[in-house]
Amino acid sequence: MLERLVEKEQNGEDFDKEAACSYLSHITGRTFEETHDAVLKFEQSSNSNSLFHIIYHLGKLAIDERNHQLDREISFSATLRERVGHHVYGELWATRIKQVLYDNGLIERPLHVISANLHSVVNTIYGFQLLGLKDFEGVEKVALDISMKTKGHKAKEILHYAQKNGFIDLPDLSGTNIGVQLIDTAKMSHSHLLPGVPLPENEADRPVIFVMDYAFGEQAYECFDELLKPFEVNGESIPLHVASASIMGKAGILEGNKGDLMIPNAHVFEGTADNYPFENVLKGEDFTGYGLGVYEGPMITVLGTSLQNKDVLRYFMESSWKAAGLEMEGAHYQKAIQSASKIRHSISADIKVLYAYYASDNPLETGSTLASGALGMEGVRPTYLITYKILEKIFS
Repeated sequence: MLERLVEKEQNGEDFDKEAACSYLSHITGRTFEETHDAVLKFEQSSNSNSLFHIIYHLGKLAIDERNHQLDREISFSATLRERVGHHVYGELWATRIKQVLYDNGLIERPLHVISANLHSVVNTIYGFQLLGLKDFEGVEKVALDISMKTKGHKAKEILHYAQKNGFIDLPDLSGTNIGVQLIDTAKMSHSHLLPGVPLPENEADRPVIFVMDYAFGEQAYECFDELLKPFEVNGESIPLHVASASIMGKAGILEGNKGDLMIPNAHVFEGTADNYPFENVLKGEDFTGYGLGVYEGPMITVLGTSLQNKDVLRYFMESSWKAAGLEMEGAHYQKAIQSASKIRHSISADIKVLYAYYASDNPLETGSTLASGALGMEGVRPTYLITYKILEKIFS
């Protein structure tokens, strides 16, 4: 039915767009309203085919490939392979960061690396210090006000206070699109990082918190691998004193709902024999009592969300793998951490590793995929709870 409508569209004939949207919504598993809105967006662009055309030909191509056994091979140019292999952008990114650490006299201080968003760490730490918050619920209330843009929210005040108390913002200049924040705890006017979490009295022992925005897939390995190498300056090799590496991410949960938490004990790389067991400092019991579902087990690092297959996902969940969920970066991060700490010895072998994910979707439920939109307000509690627990654990 969609084929006949696409033929009419190509011939410039009139057709029933509501009927076409209905057919399209069935094929894509979306609601009629979402499909209709998407069709209108494509119509407003003069540089693309209609959404009817695109979806129809994707489906037609898949059917023809299956019926006629026409496998498709995707190859990469020699130039792209060379660039990826040499970590061009990751090296530029990491070198600039280490130069800033060196220029500010922070290169030899204890360093805690956190891969997360660029709002929850600064709002949690400086929100507590500026506003005198007493517990996590206080932090969550401030975060909700900021997220909802409630009148009188404290986002600007927190940022202004942070900039006077050790906060350094490093927007990306390398092309990785991964922004970075540095927090020098020695310049804080407060003696506690969080309630019940005191900072070392000696300023030389006070750590630097390094927050980086989410990496994407293989990019996580490239950036982390380059970051964990010693800094070469004036003929001297200066190793980073990385005390911990914390990864907070969004992931697809296999048993649970949006907003629930996954605490992994291993990463399994889909389509390979690679798997990375590790001792996670974060435990499931750290998150009990907050009204969120908590699931522990291996995480599957997938090649891409477009390759999600329900039979494969059920196999990972129900077989002896007992997977909690799937994401796209964990194995890449852990590969870089293990090679740097266990093989290259460029960082301490005793590095603390903390991983926690919150569920952005459940790919085994129809209509609940990564494409179904942001978490919205229901994402504030898991995001800030994971941030709060990471900060508690790395300084305990």
